[in-house]
Amino acid sequence: MNTFYHLCFVVQDIQRATEDLTRTLGVTWGPVRGGKLGDWEYSIVFSVEGPPFFEIIQGAPGSPWDATAGSRFDHIGYWSGDVTADKQHLAARGAPIEFDSCPYGRSFTYHRLDSIGARVELVDITAQDGFLAMWAPEGATMPVLDLDDPSARGKTVDRQPD
Repeated sequence: MNTFYHLCFVVQDIQRATEDLTRTLGVTWGPVRGGKLGDWEYSIVFSVEGPPFFEIIQGAPGSPWDATAGSRFDHIGYWSGDVTADKQHLAARGAPIEFDSCPYGRSFTYHRLDSIGARVELVDITAQDGFLAMWAPEGATMPVLDLDDPSARGKTVDRQPD
């Protein structure tokens, strides 16, 4: 099975969201950091625990992380060994590209899956060392999404209740 490395929530108030997850689930956080993509400023934080990590983003109206309609689960993130090829594979499999950061000098894409009301994010594996250094200095290398692995496609498992 392919392993995702984070779940992301887009929120209206990053401080409130992290405090709520800490109080209710005991999640601990790295420092909130600011960033900018194009004209959009955003705040971002990852949980210390992981993988999988929690990611919380508070973005500007009109940005890919716009939460003016309300905070929400936004995406599930995977490392990609080849974002250019993998984004085409996902689009061909029915997950159209909703946002591509490549024109902004970054290498991640969001793909819409309407059936779950969320997106899949592909992040270039070359960013993993920087991610680990910033968010999980003691963390181990994480695997990439393998879209060519037939055992990872369309597989369901019948489980008996315990």
